[in-house]
Amino acid sequence: MAQGIFRLKGCLGSKEYSEVPDGGWGWIVAVAFFLVEVFTYGVIKSFGIFLKDLMSDFGESNSRVSWIISICVFVMTFTAPLSTVLSNRFGFQPVVMFGGFLISLGTISTAFTSSINQMYLTIGIVTGLGYCLTFLPTVTILSQYFSRRRSVVTAMASTGESFAIFAFAPAFTALKNFIGWRYTMVVIGTLQGIIIICGALLRPIVIKPKISLTDTEQKITCSQPEEQMHGSSSSGDSGVQSLDELKRAIKPGKEQKEAKPLQIPPKQQNIPTKNKLLDLTVLKEGSFLCYSAFGLFATLGFFAPQLYVVELSASLGTERNKAAYMLSTMAIAEIFGRLSIGWVLNWGRIRKIFVLLGCVSLMCLVLVFFTVVNGFWGLAVCCVLYGFLLGNIASTHIPMLAEDDVVGIQRMPLAVGVYVCIQSFAGLAGPPLGGVLVDVTQNYRAAFYSCAVGMGLGAVFLGLVRPANTGQLCLRRDNGQTNTMVEQVSKSKLEETVEVDNQDIKS
Repeated sequence: MAQGIFRLKGCLGSKEYSEVPDGGWGWIVAVAFFLVEVFTYGVIKSFGIFLKDLMSDFGESNSRVSWIISICVFVMTFTAPLSTVLSNRFGFQPVVMFGGFLISLGTISTAFTSSINQMYLTIGIVTGLGYCLTFLPTVTILSQYFSRRRSVVTAMASTGESFAIFAFAPAFTALKNFIGWRYTMVVIGTLQGIIIICGALLRPIVIKPKISLTDTEQKITCSQPEEQMHGSSSSGDSGVQSLDELKRAIKPGKEQKEAKPLQIPPKQQNIPTKNKLLDLTVLKEGSFLCYSAFGLFATLGFFAPQLYVVELSASLGTERNKAAYMLSTMAIAEIFGRLSIGWVLNWGRIRKIFVLLGCVSLMCLVLVFFTVVNGFWGLAVCCVLYGFLLGNIASTHIPMLAEDDVVGIQRMPLAVGVYVCIQSFAGLAGPPLGGVLVDVTQNYRAAFYSCAVGMGLGAVFLGLVRPANTGQLCLRRDNGQTNTMVEQVSKSKLEETVEVDNQDIKS
C-alpha cells in the first residue's frame, strides 16, 4: 500500500526544474487544459440548442430560461476568489478534481429536474461552482509552465472550447432528437467526468535554481594559490570553507556594509507573497482597475450571441437544423482566431495590450452588424468574424494579466481570482438582459444591442490601462528598479574590492 502511494506521488507529485521549462510536463498540462475547455466553456456555449425544448417543456419565457446560464456563469466567475484561495491552500490537483466531480454531478442531476427553479440549482449553482474550481487553476498553472511560448501554447490549448462547440452543436442536436434532452444531459455529465482525470495531471511546478558559485566567488577561487587549494582538499575541507575564510580575511568596514543587499536570501523575500492566499492590493492599482472594468463590460458580449444566434437565424427564415450550423461556423472561425492571436503575440513586434484593444474594437462593430444583416449568408459572415475575434479575445484576456502592463506573472496566481470575480456581475446580467429585450421587442436582434454597448465600453476602459500604468504606478515600479540598481552597484563595488585584495594576496 505504501509503495503504491509512493509511486502515485512520484507520478503525480510536483515537477522540479531549474528554470521555467517552456515545455516538459507543461505539454501534458496543456492537453489537460484543452480537455477542461472542451467540457466547461464548450458545454456552456452549446447550451442554446436546448433553449426551445426547455421553454416548451416547462412553459417558460426566454428570459426565465436564460437565467440558467446566467446563474451558472455568475457562480463560476463570482466564486473565482474561492478557487484561488483553495488552490493556494490545497494545491491545483485536488481542487480541479473536486470541481470535475461537481460538474458531472450537477449536469446528470439536471436530467431529473421538474422545474426551471431546480435547474437554477443543478446547472446554475452546482455545475457553475465546478466550472470555477476547474478552469482558473488549470489556466494559472499552464501559465507557470511556460514563459517565452506562453501566448502560443495558451492559444492552442484554449481551442478546446472551439472544437467542442463545432462538434457538440450538431452532435447534441441529433442526440437530443433521438433520445430527448434529459438523457442527453446524462451523456454530457458522464463525459464531463474526464475533468477529474485532467485534474490529477496538473502537477505543481517547483523552480529550484542550480547552486553555483557567483562570479565574485569564482574569481576568488581562481586567484587562490595552488598549494592552498590542495591543502584544503587534503585536509578534508570542502573548498567552500577555504573560500569563506579568504572572504573573512578581507578587511571589514565599508565594503561589507555595501555588500549587505547581497546577504538577503531570495527565499525570504518571497515569503510574504507565498503566504498570501488572495491578493487584494491590486484593487489599489489604476491599471488593474481599468483592466477589470474592461473584463466587466466585455463579458456582456461573450455569451449572448452563442445563446441567441440559432434563434435569430431561424426567425429570419432559415431551417432550424441548418441554423444550428451557425454555432459550428462560429466555432471554426474561433479556432483560427485563437491560433492566429497566439502567433501574433509571440511575434513581439506590437505591445500585446494594443493587439487586444484592436480586437475588442472590431468585435464591437461586428456585434452591430448582427442587428442589420438579413438572410443566411449575412449571418454566416457575421458569425465568422465574431468567432475569429472572440478567439482572439477569449484566449488572451486572462493570460494578459501576466504582462507587466497589468499585474505581472508573479502576482497573476493571486490576482486572477479578483479579476474574474469582477467579471461575474456582467456574466449574470448579460443573457437575462438580452432575454428581456427579446421578450419586449419580439425580435432576437435586440439581444445583440446590449452586447455591442458592453463591448464598446470595454474597449474604452482597455484603452485606459496603459495610461493608468505609466501615470499612477511608475513611482512604485521606479522604486523597485532603484533598489535593483543599488544592489547591482553594491555588487560591482564588492567585486572590485575583492579583485584588489586578490592582487594584494598574490603579491
